[in-house]
Amino acid sequence: MLTICGSSLTVPCLMIFFLFPNLLCLSFIYLFSRGTRIKTRKRNIAAPLDPAAFADAVVQIYLDNVGDLELIAKNIESSDLNFSRYGDTFFEVVFTGGRTQPGTIKPDEGERHAYSIIVCEAKREAILPSVIYIQKILRRRPFLIKNLENVMQRLLQSLELFEENERKKLAIFTALAFSQKLSGLPPETVFQPLVKDNLVAKGLVLSFITDFFKEYLLDNSLEDLISILKRGKMEDNLLDFFPSAKRSAEGFSEHFTKAGLVPLVEYNEKKIFEVKLKEMKSALTAQIAEDSDISETIESVKQRVKEAKLPDIEVVRILWDVIMDAVQWSGKNQQQNANSALRQVKTWAKLLNSFCTSGKLELELMYKVQMQCYEDAKLMKLFPEIVRSLYDQDVLAEDTILHWFSKGINPKGRQTFVKALEPFVNWLEEAEEEED
Repeated sequence: MLTICGSSLTVPCLMIFFLFPNLLCLSFIYLFSRGTRIKTRKRNIAAPLDPAAFADAVVQIYLDNVGDLELIAKNIESSDLNFSRYGDTFFEVVFTGGRTQPGTIKPDEGERHAYSIIVCEAKREAILPSVIYIQKILRRRPFLIKNLENVMQRLLQSLELFEENERKKLAIFTALAFSQKLSGLPPETVFQPLVKDNLVAKGLVLSFITDFFKEYLLDNSLEDLISILKRGKMEDNLLDFFPSAKRSAEGFSEHFTKAGLVPLVEYNEKKIFEVKLKEMKSALTAQIAEDSDISETIESVKQRVKEAKLPDIEVVRILWDVIMDAVQWSGKNQQQNANSALRQVKTWAKLLNSFCTSGKLELELMYKVQMQCYEDAKLMKLFPEIVRSLYDQDVLAEDTILHWFSKGINPKGRQTFVKALEPFVNWLEEAEEEED
């Protein structure tokens, strides 16, 4: 016998329904029309959220094991605590010793322990065990990395609520977390929350980031630090950590030099230098492309060189690069390429002459021409003609050419270029003898 919707069906009835399935549908319609109720299973009712009880349980594990992080990790791993629901609460207990009130770092009601990161000494040997402990927890429960991010963001956004010594502990922990490659902790989790106007203005961010840099560079190279800054999208925005009154290249150099971070200062100066070079190259490229008046172009370059304090050698290199980049090359037609290159040299010779003001700078220009002709196949055979053109336009002096010919130090393509330039050098020497 089978019961459907409270009505009992015998075997003969079942056979009729099997032979005439439409009758089964009509029967259900009839039963529903009589108001017969269909019983459903009760759903599981979710237990109410109780982060306080969870926090107390974690604190008790700390207390029972007297702060021994290895034993605590084992007890945490074997517990039935609901970490997927209370992950944020767990890391609050790890960092501060217990729950914190929403939006603050003030202790909330409940048990607390004295083995947290904030309570320990502001030394790497005291904080490193906590980093390793968290690493063990994350290996077993990798989903907790998001909760770690959440809690770290909240703590870093609340730097002003911590004492100076506590901020240093957070900086040391953060540096060690990256040194130990803490289970994929993304750098933007750390750096982005720091760039808050009120924290930056008070100098709290600069102090934190300085402690972070110093601690991280104890175990890692500057290249490793730059890699983290790139991933955190802060490599080009390091001045954002400085209060507005100190936000300058000079302020950067002064601060980090005093902090003993000279390699970082040198890196930043190099980066600023490269940006200035790029800006000048871009502006000069536009002027040459527009065929601007050469006198105006010279004055513009001089002004940029003065403002950016660019070395003369770098300026000469940029001038040659930009002039040659503007040449309209014509595929494999060597004669047309030669004519175009030489025409460009002649057109902008006055610009080169304005900055090749010494034998040293003229020699640097020759090395630049040598390297470009060596690296660019279509220019390989043009080296002697370019040198001759630069000589004719009074950019290169005879002494410079003879010095390069006899004592040049750049080996790339030198043997080929010396041989190609030999007829011109012989002509120079003969002309000199005739003058004598």
